[in-house]
Amino acid sequence: MTMKNLANNSAKILITAAALALFAFQTAPVSAAETEKVFKFYCAQCHGLTGKGDGPNVTKDFPVSPRNFTNAAEMNKLTDADLKNVIMDGGPSVSKSPMMPPWGKTLTTGQVDGLIKHLRALCQCKGKQG
Repeated sequence: MTMKNLANNSAKILITAAALALFAFQTAPVSAAETEKVFKFYCAQCHGLTGKGDGPNVTKDFPVSPRNFTNAAEMNKLTDADLKNVIMDGGPSVSKSPMMPPWGKTLTTGQVDGLIKHLRALCQCKGKQG
């Protein structure tokens, strides 16, 4: 094997390893403590710390009422895929308000999955199966 072939093979191995590491990071589950931090930073501003839709950004002039995650009757109408879609792609992707921003380019898949579990804990419901 020539030095050039060795260098090319080494570069390919490094690139593959980096891609696999990035994929693993993106999909790795996060702890409940990390999920709580993510919720507080990205969600609680509108949805409130307890998920009731009463966050500090919601004033009398706020154009929409953020979803109350503690309302099991409403949350049971949504599948986990529905929740994932709105978190990743924002309100307009599911015919809801553009006030709900898309977080798909900000949060990892593991963080989104953690948020879905957190929302299910807030509503104490499993959601619509499907």
